[in-house]
Amino acid sequence: MNNTKVLIVDDNALNRKVFEHIIGQLYLYETAENGKVALEKLRKGKFDLILMDIQMIVLDGINTLKIIKNEQICQCPIIAVSAYANESDRDYFLAAGFDDFVPKPIKPKLLLECIDQHIRKNDAALTSIADQDSNSELDLKVVKQLLKFNTPENIRSVYDEFIEESVQILSDVENLIANKQFDEIGEKIHIIKGNSGTLGATAIYNFSQKFEKNIKTLNFENTLEESLYLNTLIQLFKSKIQTSQLLNP
Repeated sequence: MNNTKVLIVDDNALNRKVFEHIIGQLYLYETAENGKVALEKLRKGKFDLILMDIQMIVLDGINTLKIIKNEQICQCPIIAVSAYANESDRDYFLAAGFDDFVPKPIKPKLLLECIDQHIRKNDAALTSIADQDSNSELDLKVVKQLLKFNTPENIRSVYDEFIEESVQILSDVENLIANKQFDEIGEKIHIIKGNSGTLGATAIYNFSQKFEKNIKTLNFENTLEESLYLNTLIQLFKSKIQTSQLLNP
């Protein structure tokens, strides 16, 4: 589970429980029994996405959305959820200002894919901003910290081993994709994610995090493309290591 937090807004206790069971293994969450309570929680805390029921007695989803937009309470994606509509009503909800729409009864795979899609969009925007302030391939602060405890040659060898291992892992991933063994990919990407985070391989870590999340949410549509792109990031990282003045004094 990561630190992404979802606000579930629904006046039906059973519906809230269903949402909790579906997203609870992947995301943090809080619940609100109507739009009024949701607004109170949004004013007090930070959320990365909102699931908004439309038909609520105290304050319905449409009017809650209007208040959020008018008062600029938050900028996170807001997904409409309704039992009195179907996919053909998507245009209406988008025109009303929602970022997406999920019909009831809820289909877990559809819901998780929808949430993941919008979380990734936000992550990409945040990553783009962050990359303007720091090196997108190698965090030099991490390198300098590692160099406090060892020689450049030894630290360089650690990075070389990481690159070699990652290339082998991605070769294994390609074989798993060819054999449609998608459920075994996540743990391999998890290794790359963990090691890249430790070594300050920023771009590799960020993308591995998203790749792993796609596997966990059973989103296999672009798995091969994601594997190839991750391999490209590793090759770029290899070039960065080879030319780093800190590691090649």
